Amino acid sequence: MTQTAFLFLTVVLAGAAARAGEIPLAERKSGYVFMAPETRAMQDDEAANPAMLWVLDGETLWRRQEGSAGKSCADCHGDARTSMKGVAARYPAFDATRARPVDLEERINICRTERQRATPLAFESKELLALAAYIGQQSRGMPIEIADDARIRPFLQAGHDMFTGRQGQLNLSCAQCHDDNWGQKLAGAVIPQGHPTGYPLYRLEWQTLGSLQRRLRNCLFGMRAISYPYGAPEFVNLELYLMWRARGMPIETPAVRP
Repeated sequence: MTQTAFLFLTVVLAGAAARAGEIPLAERKSGYVFMAPETRAMQDDEAANPAMLWVLDGETLWRRQEGSAGKSCADCHGDARTSMKGVAARYPAFDATRARPVDLEERINICRTERQRATPLAFESKELLALAAYIGQQSRGMPIEIADDARIRPFLQAGHDMFTGRQGQLNLSCAQCHDDNWGQKLAGAVIPQGHPTGYPLYRLEWQTLGSLQRRLRNCLFGMRAISYPYGAPEFVNLELYLMWRARGMPIETPAVRP
């Protein structure tokens, strides 16, 4: 067993938690709360937040005409500061045509392929992250509001099951860290509650902007679990549950994290 795996198990098995189980809504905290003051200041100051470089690119892409239809996002949606307000707070959302939820990145690509007649943008590409960050910024400060209706509930349950189910060689679940042991330390870093309030975000560890799915893939790697390709239904279901779990919390996009 590696030192990292040993530390991970030590944290999880150490005092299980007087607070084990789902975190009450009133006690839910953004990862922002657990950051050092200088990292918080970086997020708060748009002139210092490195993620704003992607937001500026996203604004340019919003107005750029693409594909054989020769349309821009603005041609259909107008000024994003008005039309996209609150949109990121509602995704993933159910898509009736596909009979399943789609996340914001997939929605952007659906618009590209069906409306602009353009090729879809690759997951984690600079362009897709830029557009997602620009759209997400329009909801900054607004509460997360995931729809809870009969169509979405099976996918919400699937995301919950993935969050609480043990997996990987270490036989761990997401909930063991982020519900049962938040606030404790793993290899010197504070374990957050795992709320996706700021994606896509700039992670100092990555030195770049990244999506929530990138972070989920990192976690699965740490658990020594089987991962999924970007855009997989399993990731979208988990994103859906995580956003529902963070309901009522304000959007921070584009956030900064250690």
